[in-house]
Amino acid sequence: MKLRLPLHCPRAVLLALAATGLAVVARAGPPYVTDDPEPVEYQHWEVYLASATQHTADDLAGTLPHLEVNYGVIPDVQLHLIVPDAFDAPAGEPRHYGLGDIEVGMKYRFVHETDSHPQIGVFPLVELPTGSAARGLGTGHTQLFLPVWIQKSWDKFTAYGGGGYWITPGAGNRNSWFAGWLGQYQLTKSFAPGVEIYYRTAQAVDASPTAQVNVGFVWDLSENLHILASAGPAIHGPHGYQTYLAFQWTFGPEEKNGAK
Repeated sequence: MKLRLPLHCPRAVLLALAATGLAVVARAGPPYVTDDPEPVEYQHWEVYLASATQHTADDLAGTLPHLEVNYGVIPDVQLHLIVPDAFDAPAGEPRHYGLGDIEVGMKYRFVHETDSHPQIGVFPLVELPTGSAARGLGTGHTQLFLPVWIQKSWDKFTAYGGGGYWITPGAGNRNSWFAGWLGQYQLTKSFAPGVEIYYRTAQAVDASPTAQVNVGFVWDLSENLHILASAGPAIHGPHGYQTYLAFQWTFGPEEKNGAK
């Protein structure tokens, strides 16, 4: 099968972090925050066991672990689910661990890439308030992200990005815009490093816009087993950094010619 590199990761994971007052976004294109428009192939699966963390001067929050599942339900359409075990460890306060906010979504690619134009898709996401807001593990409100993503490749180099609008109800919250862009190079047959930069407008009435840079890679251990990782600092807004590490399993039916 063809592996999306790097894909969604998200698809890319914790609005539970937003409940702690941190300026973060749901992770969309593992191992990055920025996503691409390419869905999982028809009747194929992606399964991730991953951990994402956000570090600031007075808090450490994230998932340990979270499970992400993507499935190509029909050609050009992917179903998406993330179930996180979230944690929040504010400095000098009790630590909490438990179910975070579950994420569901559907990616739809409506333009295929050609030599002259990029592929284009949408990937609406819904964050369900399944985590405890009182314990810093969830937001307490259903949230919605409505993005458009584009991608174009030239030999070993691929660029993708785009953005969308976050609808985040709740006292003190603001709806916000997200924009990100990423470049990735297939350095070897099994190793692809990448760099992304993204920006998000203020998510709360007392918050500031945020921007971050991440460096990461996708390492193919085999056709079906992969390691994904990224890390990077905030370059605007509250000081801090985030990390992501995942083990990915990709699989699907055999094609008629015996190839995946």
